[in-house]
Amino acid sequence: MSVNPSSIFLHLYPAEILRVKTTPVDVHDSEVHDIAHKMIQLMYELGGAGLAAPQIGLAWRLFVTRNPDAEGEGVAWLNPKLEITNSMTQLEEEGCLSLPELRCAVRRPVGIRISGHDLSGNPASAESEEFIARVWQHENDHLDGTLILDKMSAMDRLVNRKLIRQFKQAK
Repeated sequence: MSVNPSSIFLHLYPAEILRVKTTPVDVHDSEVHDIAHKMIQLMYELGGAGLAAPQIGLAWRLFVTRNPDAEGEGVAWLNPKLEITNSMTQLEEEGCLSLPELRCAVRRPVGIRISGHDLSGNPASAESEEFIARVWQHENDHLDGTLILDKMSAMDRLVNRKLIRQFKQAK
């Protein structure tokens, strides 16, 4: 599959690609690397903390995040896997680039270990109980076709019903 990095764009809910379970990528494929670099650029342009491949129309097991250790840099995770390291949960407000203006409280485990591959094709891992752990979980949900809509409380669904209806009508 040949993808032109300059042609990628953000897909908004209810785009069907946002509900697709993704497939692993070839960690040595230069096309995957080019797309990941473009995703980091797009993530920063859109003001996001992360961006998953389905959000740009690709059913690839790949997401990018801001680098918590280097301002202005991004990190790509190819074929990521998450493991809970601290099962205590926190309820925090989240948003999503594919659901503009929608905010809702999402309960997530505090501690996460991520493993996968970096853009050099090397195994990579990290562990955190900071904000980035929530970002990893949010982006990894995208790789499984899960959106914050699926994690909303009944009250958040009620508060956001007009906006959700507008998304569906814009299809």
